[in-house]
Amino acid sequence: MISKKQVKRIKALSTKKQRRLSQEFLVQGEKNVVELLNSELNIVDLFATDTFSTKHSHLLTGVNVTNIDAEQLSQVSTITTNQDALAIVEQPRFSMPCQLNGLVLALDDVNDPGNLGTIIRLADWYGVSDILLSERTADVYNPKTISATMGAFTRVKTHRVDLVHFLSKVTQPIFGAFLNGESVHSCKFNTNAIIVMGNESHGISNEIEALISQKVTIPSFGASESLNVAMATGIILDNARRTLSFNH
Repeated sequence: MISKKQVKRIKALSTKKQRRLSQEFLVQGEKNVVELLNSELNIVDLFATDTFSTKHSHLLTGVNVTNIDAEQLSQVSTITTNQDALAIVEQPRFSMPCQLNGLVLALDDVNDPGNLGTIIRLADWYGVSDILLSERTADVYNPKTISATMGAFTRVKTHRVDLVHFLSKVTQPIFGAFLNGESVHSCKFNTNAIIVMGNESHGISNEIEALISQKVTIPSFGASESLNVAMATGIILDNARRTLSFNH
């Protein structure tokens, strides 16, 4: 059974302040928790239904598991569809590599947690292992972000940096997504490159724009003014990977 103290702790981790103080976060739902159990991240506590524990017993060796019924789980979860498991996890500390190789994403004030989570999932799909986050980009450990990653948070490393300062020091080309620029269909991406995606409403800031080597755009064939930033990220990554495949 789950105690009142544990319920309070779980509820507190829905807030950014408590996540920062405790350096912990929540992982919820069968898919994300199974991915977590297959990773090297440190699980502090796992709350799981008997059905989940029986189905995934081979993954639970050494894990501190508290049995909980589906009704209790739905009451403490931040996602309404969770009837399987919830974990409290230590936030990983990723060291910044001396040299960022391959394709790297940089997010300039992407505010929506769902968009951030989807971008992390896309990065995982397209083999991008590092994402640079501006200081005002959404919290990686927001429950909505983690949920949207569908487990990719266990594989993709995120680095919160002063993005202007960082990009001013790099040697690889910096591509940026704009409404005006070279068509992403014809753009030749470099093997080692940084791709910058901007804020949902305002795009890439003027300070970052000044550091962009190549502006790229997704050509429109209809009447919509813009694309969702996560959708645009997927299209640009797909074209970047296609370009690199053709060049090899």
